[in-house]
Order: sequence, then structure tokens, then C-alpha cells
Amino acid sequence: MQPRILTYIAAMMLYAALAAPAPVAAQGRQEQGKPSHYRIFHLGTLGGTFGSGNGINDLGWGTGASELTGNAAQHATLWLYGATVDLGTLGGPNSAVLFPSKNILGEIEGVSDTTTPDPLDENFCGFGSGFTCEGVVWENGKIAALPNNLGGNNWRAAGVNDFGQVVGWAENATHDPTCIPPAVEQYEPVVWGPKKGEMQQLPTYPGDPDGAAVAINDRGQVVGISGPCADDDGMGARHAVLWENGTVTNLGNFGGQYFNTAAAINSFGQIAGWSDLANDTALCTPACHAFLWTKSGGIQDLGVLPGDQNSLAYGINDQGQVVGQSIDAEGNSRAFIWQNGKMTDLNTLTPPGSPFLLFAGDINDEGEIIGETFDETTSELGPAYLAVPTFDDIQIKGESKKVILPEKVRQQLRQHLGLGRAGGSITAQ
Repeated sequence: MQPRILTYIAAMMLYAALAAPAPVAAQGRQEQGKPSHYRIFHLGTLGGTFGSGNGINDLGWGTGASELTGNAAQHATLWLYGATVDLGTLGGPNSAVLFPSKNILGEIEGVSDTTTPDPLDENFCGFGSGFTCEGVVWENGKIAALPNNLGGNNWRAAGVNDFGQVVGWAENATHDPTCIPPAVEQYEPVVWGPKKGEMQQLPTYPGDPDGAAVAINDRGQVVGISGPCADDDGMGARHAVLWENGTVTNLGNFGGQYFNTAAAINSFGQIAGWSDLANDTALCTPACHAFLWTKSGGIQDLGVLPGDQNSLAYGINDQGQVVGQSIDAEGNSRAFIWQNGKMTDLNTLTPPGSPFLLFAGDINDEGEIIGETFDETTSELGPAYLAVPTFDDIQIKGESKKVILPEKVRQQLRQHLGLGRAGGSITAQ
């Protein structure tokens, strides 16, 4: 562990010159039985108008992606104690941290365009740039590509724990005629590390040719999806699965055959994600709901906010608080927090004048939440936000307000965010 402590110290020293004082410190763990109120802080961008907060660790490091000036490209972004840090790319135009990054020792995982045109034009990173996609790790201020020993053109990194184990999925060299376009090559769930250069392929659920590992905790438990060969818009998510001690377990579903995804896992093995309801004919049609899975209780439907049709859970902390987004039939989205058996619109717990919170990408053990805003004045996507819990006696909005999003914004959300994020391929019903 000593080398990783030194890594963390080195990373802190590297970014210290960029850092500014944090707007406010977290004020303790969540109180049981009482929803917190939240103070909302806009996080900086890299010159563009909007950014997406997708992960926050227990040190308060926020990660995600932000648009560059002109909004023509996005780079992976670290929000560190008031500073907005461009994490860079492998030379291509785009990079991003698309899933929660929980490591507190200086490692951040994500994806990046390369400078190599993708010969199969699979759009594996989701940027639409035409370049191949590689899973990467940022450490000590430097970006490094993870290896792909399976022989395919593309791979992704999605989660990392404090032991330096990174999970994701990688293409092999098998061209599968059953793949749903734009996918061409099969892809498999993998774990990199803890030693540099190590890569282990995980088994898919019996009968499934493909899979993707999305999150890993410090106990080495891994969650993700298993299913047919498809693009990462949810068609390949036939089974939400847990990998543990060399075995793969189907977590169950709500009756649907698509979009069954395990997205996050905490230190106690509690898992958050989402599942289609029965008789689905496409993603979230007729509906999909966020879930919480526990070993003792199995899969639990978290429901939706009043008036909504779909919900997706992206993050969970060790207190069992779950965050994500709730979406109506027209694709309008709002951030939620689920705690004490109830789903609450996060916007109702913020002071008047706070920005509208589109979704909550992650929550740490201090109850701090990160996500993306919508600017009601300009009718455009806004910057990422940090929601800090407070038990001060402050005025809050209280009433849940639904905001009608322009179609352009719905399209931007689908294009700029990862698997399932902002509804994935959900379209107006």
C-alpha cells in the first residue's frame, strides 16, 4: 500500500498549484430518517458551456467531462478543491470519465479517442469522432492507455478501486454477424491490474457472448452486464450481473429482456442499477426502473418520481443512498436521491434560485452529489454541479417542478453521456 500512498501524495502536490479553496466542506454523514438539504455549486468548464459530473470520491474529487471552447470536443475533467483540471487525451479530440471513479489514491479511469481511424467505424467511445477508443488511467498528472490483450480495435475503462484494479470491456478480434450495428466485434468484461500490464477476462453469463464490467469495490466484487453483441446503448444488457470469487451471478430483473444493468456497487456489496419492466419491445418501452440489489433481499424496484415513466440509478454510497435520474414519457429528466425507502426529487431539497439538476451521477460517503444542470434562462445544458448536504435551517424549494427540455438538449444528453446516462437511447413515447 505504501507506493499508492506516495502516488496519492504526488498527485495532490501536482494539482495543488491549480487548487482553490473548496466552496464548503461536507457537514457529516447523512442522518438516518431525515433527508438533507443541499447547497449547490456550479463546477467550472474547460471553456465550453456545459459539463457532466459522473463521479465523486470520498475526498470530494469530482470527475466527468467538460466541453472545450466552441463545444466541438470534450475532455475528461477533474474538479479538485475549486480547480477545473483538463485531464487530456491520447492525442484524439475527445476523452471522458463516464462512470463513478471512487479511487482516493490518485488514479482516475476513463476513455479517450486515439489518432487512429476506426477501420470498422464502431463509435465505441460514443463521441462520434471516427477514431478508435481506448481505456485509460490518469495518474500523477499523466494519461496512459491500458492494454488490450484480446486483439480487438477498441476498449473502455469504467471503474477503479483503491487497489488499482480497473474494470471495463474490450473487443476481441471476432467479427460477429449477430452484432447489433454499429457493433462489429465481440467485446468481453475485463479487469486490469493490480499489477501494471495485467489483464484478466471475466466470464459472461452462460449463453451470452458479450459483456461489460462497469464498477468494482475494494473487496474485488465487480458488477456490469452480460448479453448479446450490441452497441452500448442497452440492447446488449440482457443480464445485470455480479462477478465474485470467479463466478458470475444473474441479479434478476423486472421482467424485461433489455437494459438490465448493474451500474454501481458499494463496500457492502449493495448494487444499484436499472431494469426494463415486463413485455418490453425496446429500451425502456414500456418502462424501466432503478433498482437496489442486496444479497439478503434480492432486487428491489425503487420506482419513479410522481408523473414519470422511467428511472436509472447511477451511484450508491456506503450509507445505501442511491442517486440517478427520473424521466417522464417525453424524455424530461430530473435528479433523484433514494434514501430511507423513498425517492425524492433532488431539486426540492435545494434553495430557491439554485440551478435545475438534470441528473445525479454519483454520491460519496459524505453525501456529496455530482451531476449536470440545465440552464432555464438559455434553455441549454449547463455546467456540472456539486451538491453539498447541510442541516442548517435554510429555505428550500420544497415543491417538485418539472422542466420541459428542448429536443436539442435531449439529443445532447444522449450523445455526450455514457451507457444509459440521461436515458441512453430512450426516445419520446
